Amino acid sequence: MRAQPRPIEGKHVLAGMVAFFGVIIGVNVTMAVLANTSWTGLAVENGYVASQHFNAELAEARRQAELGWKPRLGYGDDRLELALEDSSGRPLSGFAIEAELERPSTDREDRRIVFNETSPGLYIAEGRLNSGQWDADVTVKDGAGRTMRRIYRFVVQAGD
Repeated sequence: MRAQPRPIEGKHVLAGMVAFFGVIIGVNVTMAVLANTSWTGLAVENGYVASQHFNAELAEARRQAELGWKPRLGYGDDRLELALEDSSGRPLSGFAIEAELERPSTDREDRRIVFNETSPGLYIAEGRLNSGQWDADVTVKDGAGRTMRRIYRFVVQAGD
């Protein structure tokens, strides 16, 4: 004798729908909590306010380009090296150079460093960096008070 199939009743449909939407809502809530407790990914807090400064930033970039300073940044042997030349390739001496070192994804290893001139146009900052991606927000100042700011992204390999 075969057992008769049980008919699907309203309580079965209700239980299935509650379970289905419960899983969806639970996953969405979990993802929202994880997203809000990790890095936001925002470069600026308010895009509209940042856009109001665009023309001023563009004028500042033009002013810096007119200086003709050509900095080149590199990392190796536990030190950052910045070579600074003018537009014709001559080394520039007597500048004050500092940088903010930052990780793109966290602020736990952020630090400020100061470069020292070791030879004409060559500036060194000693310090070991953990492997991974880094940003260096470099500010260069001459004796007349003119400044230039440039952001470099570089990768430190394990063992560098």
